[in-house]
Amino acid sequence: MGNDEVAIKSLKKYLHTTFHIKDLGAPKYFLGIEIARSHQGISLSQRKFVLEIILEVGLSGCRPTVIPIEQNIRLTTADHTGETSQDDPILQDPTSYQKLVGKLIYLTMTKPDISYVVQNLSQFMHKPKESHMNAALKVVKYLKGCPGLMILLSRRCNMEMTAYCDADYATCPMSRRSITGFCIKLGDSLLSWKIEKQATVSLTSAEAEYWAMAKTTCEIVWIRGLLGDLGI
Repeated sequence: MGNDEVAIKSLKKYLHTTFHIKDLGAPKYFLGIEIARSHQGISLSQRKFVLEIILEVGLSGCRPTVIPIEQNIRLTTADHTGETSQDDPILQDPTSYQKLVGKLIYLTMTKPDISYVVQNLSQFMHKPKESHMNAALKVVKYLKGCPGLMILLSRRCNMEMTAYCDADYATCPMSRRSITGFCIKLGDSLLSWKIEKQATVSLTSAEAEYWAMAKTTCEIVWIRGLLGDLGI
């Protein structure tokens, strides 16, 4: 990337003589991500990928939900709650769950609104239960209501970086570890976001908040370095 057209053409010519590449022009579809350009900026979406997931799991005719997960729901492992197999049995074939959650993880590249629930579901890939599969299908029902939701990288940008972070204290019922969540914007454009379980158990909510701020600060430093390399 760069703003020197002569240098870019020279590099393309060199790469072509070495690897025989083909210049496809401005990208429109790349690894499942649809890229559209307008006077507002560049939008990124995975609408086609979402529709393929909905069709694959057989929920084309279902009624969409307005939220990806119920409030205060606590998913647990099979050994934690003491539930009987009749109440919440372990899936005999976890492949379908693993495949679905893997695709949902890829969707978080352009859909930060499902990051929290997908982070939760990805913890049960080894021995998923029926409740885990139902929760994953609820995410698909939510996506059915907003398949074209996209990330807009605005053309108008004041180049000011803004970061938001938070911590959900001791939210994991199995480890009592807290959850860190953050998002970072450049102007009005969302650049980076993440939700993950903290590495250690925080003894107070204040400690959990500091861990969240530390993780966010690390991401800010990395993005500033990247922008510096791009001459910003």
